[in-house]
Amino acid sequence: MPVRAESPRKTPRETVCPTIWRSFAAGFGFRHSERHYSYGRYNSPMTTPAIRTDALTRTYVKPKKKRGTPPDPNESRVFTALDGVSLEVKPGELFGLLGPNGAGKTTLIKILTTLLAPSSGTAWVDGHEVVAEAKALRPKINMVSGGESSGYGILTVRENLWLFSRIYGVANAEIKSRIDHMLDVVALTEKGDSRVSHLSTGQRQKMNFCRGFITDPKILFLDEPTLGLDVTSARAIRVFLRKWMAEKPDRTLLLTTHYMAEADELCDRLAIIDRGKVLACDTPANLKRKVQEHPVFQLTLSPGATGAAEVGELPGVMAATTTDTPTTVELRVSLAEDAVIGAVVQRVVAGGGKILSLTKSEPTLEDVFIELVGHGLEGK
Repeated sequence: MPVRAESPRKTPRETVCPTIWRSFAAGFGFRHSERHYSYGRYNSPMTTPAIRTDALTRTYVKPKKKRGTPPDPNESRVFTALDGVSLEVKPGELFGLLGPNGAGKTTLIKILTTLLAPSSGTAWVDGHEVVAEAKALRPKINMVSGGESSGYGILTVRENLWLFSRIYGVANAEIKSRIDHMLDVVALTEKGDSRVSHLSTGQRQKMNFCRGFITDPKILFLDEPTLGLDVTSARAIRVFLRKWMAEKPDRTLLLTTHYMAEADELCDRLAIIDRGKVLACDTPANLKRKVQEHPVFQLTLSPGATGAAEVGELPGVMAATTTDTPTTVELRVSLAEDAVIGAVVQRVVAGGGKILSLTKSEPTLEDVFIELVGHGLEGK
């Protein structure tokens, strides 16, 4: 009796949802176990910006009002989400976007990840034009969005991560170790075999975070990745992000966040965006210097200090103000440079003053944001 050759055996999870796998793979232009890393036709790998946008604009037409409601002749039906955004992100850079709700951050990320077409202007990611070369670009990028209800509730966490890994062409031999590593990073190992429908909101967000890294993207987009996470988990993620960037110098990460301290800690450069326009783009330190040009020191003195009144006459002191309280004298000085604080201290002590405390007043990113936008992230 002839022996029939056995066909290659499928892993158990390859039989979970083959139709879903094929539809996703076809839609995203991925080939099984293949990854293509061409640099496009614009520049060499050494000079190509990781991300570049040129006068990028996206508009929407508002729906018509209900019948019987008179139209407002002064109201435009066209809403501009992005208005001529031009940015350049270098390879290996952790670049941040700060802006209030409705500023255009998510719209920009959707265009850069080929999920939305611009109304005008052009964008390139790793040398690929995001509209014309979307299929070549998609295997090289990934995206994590905070609050996103991603995944299939009927599948377990591991099955969901396996599915997304296979869509991107990750070899079966690598998938288990990658899943184990990422679940350990976000402290979700014990929930690995639980159905996604049984997870809390924070646990689902952790799974989404894992999904972004498990495919080892060259360029990653994180849209509010710590949204809904507890303080400990958010801190662990920030530590991991820096470590992940350091492992391969050509990795690039674009981050949007509402947390000023998070942006200050993580980002090499920041762009502040509001109403679809980029208002400023620089390092966090340089942005803060634009708000406060000269160093400012606050001195708390014992009552009756006479030297404080003469501080304003010292060379290098740009401004000095004193405020008397029932128990102290508050002295605030703006200096040409930090070194001048020594002369200030000497003058105060020579005048019989006792310094109770001395602190340097540092501007924050929130100060920069309010200076440029006119309000905080909470609203106008």
